[in-house]
Amino acid sequence: MKNLDFADEQLGIRVSILRGGSSKGLYFLENDLPRAGALRDAILKRAMGTPDVMQIDGLGGTHLITSKIAIVGRSSRDDADVDYTFAQAEIDRDVIDYSGNCGNISAGVAPFAIDAGLVPPVEPTTKVRIHNTNTGKVVVADVSVKNGRARVAGEFSIAGVPGTGAEIFMDYSNSVGAKTGKVLPTGLRTETMNLEDGRTIQVSIVDVANTCVFVRAHDLGLRGDELPDDFNTNASRVQLTREIRGKAAVRLGFINEWRTVDDESPFLPFVVFVAPPSDYVTYSGAQKSADQFDFLARLIFMNRMHEAMAGTGSMCIASASRIEGSVVHGVLTQESRKSETLRIGHPNGIMDVQVAVAPSCNPEGVQFEKLGFARTARKIMDGTVYVPIADIENL
Repeated sequence: MKNLDFADEQLGIRVSILRGGSSKGLYFLENDLPRAGALRDAILKRAMGTPDVMQIDGLGGTHLITSKIAIVGRSSRDDADVDYTFAQAEIDRDVIDYSGNCGNISAGVAPFAIDAGLVPPVEPTTKVRIHNTNTGKVVVADVSVKNGRARVAGEFSIAGVPGTGAEIFMDYSNSVGAKTGKVLPTGLRTETMNLEDGRTIQVSIVDVANTCVFVRAHDLGLRGDELPDDFNTNASRVQLTREIRGKAAVRLGFINEWRTVDDESPFLPFVVFVAPPSDYVTYSGAQKSADQFDFLARLIFMNRMHEAMAGTGSMCIASASRIEGSVVHGVLTQESRKSETLRIGHPNGIMDVQVAVAPSCNPEGVQFEKLGFARTARKIMDGTVYVPIADIENL
């Protein structure tokens, strides 16, 4: 650990806070933290204020999308510029998870790395190859650069974030089989899942960027336009999606008993329920009409609904949309199945993603030629986060 500062009874560590896409997180230089293990976990959780529903004694913002962490350093791989480890800190449980990636936080990694001197700036656009250590995949970010720093000002806007910023394009075409090595981990495009209440539903389990299990909203007694506050406070709905996540995790071999999913596989898989387009009101109160997007999607992770759309989730959704016979493919019109721009109606607006495929003889029936999305990012602060030494000295 380098660049550590001691002040009284606390340990000080350099940190930056960045908004990456529609998430916000703590960004650390890898050399400023201990190696992976209990001590690093304790420092990160204490910095975030986890576990506490208010995260009042740390930098977390009481939502999962503001309780995220990026650890960045120079890469030892020839095909990457930086290594990036993503950590998801729970809010009210003493949990930190490294099993997957976050696409929104990933969007902040390249600007952070450029400004930190890890990647030489090239004007007007710097291409940064990001090795995500969680999945072993390389994501490529195109970042606008001016005067040797990542640009912030621009005209690009994304749903769930006020104002506009400089566009950052994230290429996820190399992220297929991120967790399991296969786009269709079970080999099936759609399969049957039996629920504890006696119902039988059809699901699709797809692994691109992060592993997702897809289900039709109608099969769960939902409309598809539900918003986070209503969903997260409905215990029966939360339990239902937890069951689906747990049973999918069993099929994936992540766990042996679905009821242990919160302890043994708290982050993956995501549950995504989808529905055909219909008019709806966003989390921010804006009216969206059905002709503005191709379908509705709601993503559940760690038993909470995402307030917008996970970047990695959007990549898995886009991939599933091109697999004939999948749950997502089934809610699309013929026109939207062919377009290279897929418009996802999420709780806080509409997200456009890019996807293009060619026919293939593999189990999913397609080869992905284009897969990506655009985000913005902004550094909010550089500083020092302090962690009480008494909380970590015995680790």
